Amino acid sequence: MKKLHFLVIKTYVGPFIMTFFIALFILLMQFLWKYIDDLVGKGLEWYIVGELLLYASATLVPLALPLAILLSSIMTLGSLGENYELVALKSAGISLTRIMWPLVVISIGLVIAAFYFSNNVLPVANLKMGSLLYDVRQQRPAFNILEGIYYKGIDNFVIRVGEKDGDGTVLRNIKIYDHTERRGNTNLTLAEWGTMKETQDGHYLVLTLYNGSNFQEVEPSDSRDRSRAFQRTYFEEQMRKFDMSAFNLSRTDEELFRSNFRMLNIEQLLYFEDSLATVRDKRRDEFLSNARARLYHYRSLDSLAKDTLSAMQFTRLVELSDLNSPGLMRLATESAMNNVRQLKETAQFNQEDMRIRNRSIARYKIEFHRKFTLSFACLVLFMIGAPLGAIIRKGGFGLPVVVSVLFFVVFHVVSITGEKFVREGVLEAWQGMWMSSLLLLPIAILLTIQATTDSSLMDMDSYISRIARIRATGFSLLKKRNKKDEDTAVNQ
Repeated sequence: MKKLHFLVIKTYVGPFIMTFFIALFILLMQFLWKYIDDLVGKGLEWYIVGELLLYASATLVPLALPLAILLSSIMTLGSLGENYELVALKSAGISLTRIMWPLVVISIGLVIAAFYFSNNVLPVANLKMGSLLYDVRQQRPAFNILEGIYYKGIDNFVIRVGEKDGDGTVLRNIKIYDHTERRGNTNLTLAEWGTMKETQDGHYLVLTLYNGSNFQEVEPSDSRDRSRAFQRTYFEEQMRKFDMSAFNLSRTDEELFRSNFRMLNIEQLLYFEDSLATVRDKRRDEFLSNARARLYHYRSLDSLAKDTLSAMQFTRLVELSDLNSPGLMRLATESAMNNVRQLKETAQFNQEDMRIRNRSIARYKIEFHRKFTLSFACLVLFMIGAPLGAIIRKGGFGLPVVVSVLFFVVFHVVSITGEKFVREGVLEAWQGMWMSSLLLLPIAILLTIQATTDSSLMDMDSYISRIARIRATGFSLLKKRNKKDEDTAVNQ
């Protein structure tokens, strides 16, 4: 029996590792193409890009792991069935449940590992990737002066170069607009040619200009004086230094991102959810208290007052005929209408505020349930994949890939739909987040029963034979009916 278990595990581990990394690679390429515009042309070091891809790979594990479990389980049992190894084992008196037992143990281990990863590793990976991706997206493009283009990458300066030599260090027909005084184009430098180089530490760019002129409008000492003195100076050689520190990747403090729902574990999610719910309830109670103060009524209607306000209590019927003076009547009516308008505006504002707060709380609830649904989904997809592989009896990357992708697409689409319903307040968090797993659970149980009872669910020959029997039965009934009609006609 140990040899059997070793054979099944050996058959399963190889496809699982292969399919996991293939799925992870495909998802990572999708991430890379999504943010390619934010990465290219910014002069990022290779280790920065590598670090970002490493964190992104960790965040994509919740998508790659269920797909790998589903595909590898179908491939493993399908390969054993295709090579008639399942038939040999069953003929030896070994049940399918006994054959699958090592895979069940491995799947339970993967479920535990997935929960630990989701609760402890994934929040850290999301934090690292989120902060680094934010810094990369805020990073300026790499310093690159092109011929005939006004370059505005350096703060308070605009540089235009007519020509660049092949080595990229010698520039010709140079224009430099200095905007450090914030007065527009009042300081211009022209040079026939110059050289460009960076300091050894890379913090400064040094331009050495030759045969040029400086043009500057001098600000008068008296602000009422509208005349401007124009100053022009010639030079044979001039050195200009520009600060390049803004082109270095500056890292933002990770603590600024730590309160995001994707970067919290279960305990932290519960804490933030409770805090946000407390603030929301406090705001709602304040609004109801202010509404009670605004909704006044006569003593004759005091019996209608209750401790809690309902929707019907926002309207109070007042007998205006009790007011003898028409002026007082008009004043009371206008005051009541203004009061109702203000209350309506306040109610609309609070309604939008409550909607935003509920959406924020829903995100924390979604992430809380996601910690558990990932593990449960791995178990459900294994319960679908292993019996299905034993039924279809096909290994490799043919039919198993098609079936796996079909089930995974259904699982993923239902998961996204349920999550959206939770965010919009249509469903509770536990309903939306567990909807996909609970939808596939009956299918998993049905396939397990069919596989253990040697069902011919995916055997095309069985379907063809059934169709043939149905056709034969139909022809037989039709023949008997025609014969009966003929006998009846003869008798008549």
